[in-house]
Amino acid sequence: MSVFPKARQNLRSSISAALSSASTPPTLRRVHALIITSGLGRSEYFVGKLISKYAHFRDLKSSLSVFRLASPANNVYHWNSIIRAFTHNGLFLEAIGLYSEMRGTGVPPDPYTFPSVINACAGSHCTIIGGVIHEHVLALGFRSDLYIGNALVDMYARFSDLVNARNVFDNMPARDVVSWNSLISGYSSNGCHEEALSVYYGMRKAGIQPDLYTVSSVLPTCGGLVAVDEGRILHCLAAKCGMDADIIISNGLLSMYFKFNDLVGAQKIFSGTEFRDSVSWNTMICGYCQLGLFEESIKLFRDMIKIFTPDILTITSILRACAQLRDMEFGKFMTNYMVENCLELDNKASNILLDMHIKSGNLEASIELFNGMECRDNVAWNSMISGYIQYGHHDEALRLFKMMKLRLKPDSITHLMLLSVSSQSRDITLGKQVHCETVKFGSISELCVCNGLIDMYAKCKEVDDSLKLFQNMNIRDVVTWNTVISSCVYHEDSDLGFKLVGKMRDDGLNPDKATFLGVLPVCSLLAAKRQGKEIHGCILRLGFESEVSVGNALIEMYSKCGNISSSIIVFKHMKARDVITWTTLISAYGMFGEGSKAVRAFMEMEKSGISPDPIAFIAILYACSHSGIVEQGLQFFHSMKREYNFEPRMEHYACVVDLLSRSGRVMQAEEFITSMPLKPDVSIWGALLSACHMNRCIEVADRISKRIIELDSDNTGYHVLVSNVYAALGNWDQVKMVRKSMKYKGMRKDPGSSWVEIKRKVYIFRTGDKVFEQSEEVYELLYTLNSSMTKQGYVPDLQCVLHNVGDDEKREMLLGHSERLAIAFGLLNTKPGSPLQIMKNLRVCPDCHTVTKYISSITHREILVRDANRFHLFRNGTCSCGDRW
Repeated sequence: MSVFPKARQNLRSSISAALSSASTPPTLRRVHALIITSGLGRSEYFVGKLISKYAHFRDLKSSLSVFRLASPANNVYHWNSIIRAFTHNGLFLEAIGLYSEMRGTGVPPDPYTFPSVINACAGSHCTIIGGVIHEHVLALGFRSDLYIGNALVDMYARFSDLVNARNVFDNMPARDVVSWNSLISGYSSNGCHEEALSVYYGMRKAGIQPDLYTVSSVLPTCGGLVAVDEGRILHCLAAKCGMDADIIISNGLLSMYFKFNDLVGAQKIFSGTEFRDSVSWNTMICGYCQLGLFEESIKLFRDMIKIFTPDILTITSILRACAQLRDMEFGKFMTNYMVENCLELDNKASNILLDMHIKSGNLEASIELFNGMECRDNVAWNSMISGYIQYGHHDEALRLFKMMKLRLKPDSITHLMLLSVSSQSRDITLGKQVHCETVKFGSISELCVCNGLIDMYAKCKEVDDSLKLFQNMNIRDVVTWNTVISSCVYHEDSDLGFKLVGKMRDDGLNPDKATFLGVLPVCSLLAAKRQGKEIHGCILRLGFESEVSVGNALIEMYSKCGNISSSIIVFKHMKARDVITWTTLISAYGMFGEGSKAVRAFMEMEKSGISPDPIAFIAILYACSHSGIVEQGLQFFHSMKREYNFEPRMEHYACVVDLLSRSGRVMQAEEFITSMPLKPDVSIWGALLSACHMNRCIEVADRISKRIIELDSDNTGYHVLVSNVYAALGNWDQVKMVRKSMKYKGMRKDPGSSWVEIKRKVYIFRTGDKVFEQSEEVYELLYTLNSSMTKQGYVPDLQCVLHNVGDDEKREMLLGHSERLAIAFGLLNTKPGSPLQIMKNLRVCPDCHTVTKYISSITHREILVRDANRFHLFRNGTCSCGDRW
């Protein structure tokens, strides 16, 4: 009798072993048949094992069949097995359905039921059902079960319900490493890096040893917080425990070091990893792109495709690199590679490829790609509109915008691009239409759009609308203030510009670099020394003096305000200098006629290791021209190509013409023009004509004037210069012809004006003004000075009056030149013997130049005059320009 049970036990053992070792579905079915023929088909043990084994081979139909055939149906072990089978195979809703069916049959769940059901809720993201299951757990008294608690923490973390995840965790009577990992992972994956790191520290304090999953969750946290020290400590821990050899950990370390911008650290991890998967390569390629190492990312991509087929993430990164490098050749290779490997572009990759074509200058390819895109999002439409704008096809950009509105709602980026079109083309009608669109689509509420509208109205000369928008804004940032200040600067409303800088600070916002770079040119334009010094003080208080661009603007501001000594002080205190710094100083010396100092500065720049650019050569040529340093100036011109391989531009040739003709070498200047490799434009002939006019080379001036008229330039200044030449020649018919042409073209000569600042107030005078403050005293003083000058030999230069009137009237007109009115007003309202500074918008005429020399001698005053070209320092009857201006 004892033999039979033993044989049956041996049979069960052998079938159990065969079931466990079944490695293929056919083998499993044969074992299943053996189980049935052996009368063990309803065995609780074998039913559970068969359900799990069929599930392992993803044959859930057979798992369910085994379950349904088992009897009785109230076996919780069988229910747990089938629920677990469906959960492990990702059929979460079906698993939850089985749990519901189990409850309906009256079978009470046990502690082994809930981990699978909770995981199914997490996988299906069924938050409501998950909460119900949690209530079942509490009702059945399983609160203290470790595995159920771990599953609940994980479920709530995957729901991004970190409050409930933390509550479950805090109420667990016992925790293991899985408990801590679940909470850390939840915080980390939801971007709550500080909380994740805090829990990790709590885990270490509790004496729990971190494992692979802990480290893989904390690494992104260190990267997200850029917690360099903590990240390196974690790296040491991983290395000490041998975890750094794991591919997930090594990839996490790679990503972390790139977030630290630690390229060397990332390269060490990558080169030291024995096994690399596609994630390793993707991380390196994307990391290189993030650090702007686009060429290196492409090189790495070439190596990768020898081993792995890249995924869309890699493709996207490389397309971005091609776009940044404008590498159309490799971009084509990428396009062909995707076609050959049947890699389909997703929206993001298509948009990057579109951007690459646009940046590479291939508008036709971008149009073809755009037209072939099945799904176009806002990024695609905006990129294409931006491409049309970039290449000047404004009409096409507007056409595309109208098409976009039929399919998608334009966003703030779309509206900002269209505002830029309006600003560039000064099209106020379009600007107002876009303004209406921003209201219609709600983007008017965005700060950047309001800033764009302020800028658009200002550039379309609708300053009142610009200010109205500004005043109605509830929220303003530094960009808002800078934009409205720049609009005032743009329209030369300097007083309002200065006031707004003060109001900006009252509003609780400190000016930034852009503010200073916007307002300092106003000081330069008006020679507003007081305001310039105040702004310099603000720059020092806010710590912007170390900014190279701000230092450059200060050098220019002080030099144009007539204070070159302060320019030099700023220059000397600058810790870093660029080519613009040196160029600004050289230009300052040139404006003051300090040609020798300009030459020394140019040579010092070269010695300091900073190579001059084409603008620096313009500055030194200008300085040489205004100081009569002809031969050295010519050497600088020739060294451009010989030493620096710069092809001279039209501006450089114009400077050489000015250099020669200003020094009286008019014929040599004309010969230089005829030998130029470039066709001379109006600026070249204008430079020669200006010198001819000043040097009274009448015949050459007449000939050059005809050339300028033939060129039919739209530049008002050259038409005025030609008119002045004909007036000096007494050729009034030609004067009338030129002025008639100017009127037809809508040109208007800027009236001569001069201004002087006295006791914090600026007084402006226009040529011929008769009515202004103290006008009678001013003219009386001028008559008195005129009498004194005549006794010393002064003879009015009547050729400086460019009107066909009598000599007496010409003398009267000379007396009313704006700089004389400003000088006389200054003499009346400042202390005797004190220096005087006058600003003029046009070039000083020869007669006023002579008169100011006399006045400086008679009044014993030092008079500094800034005209459109340079500074003139009049002292004791002489001028710093050496009569060369």
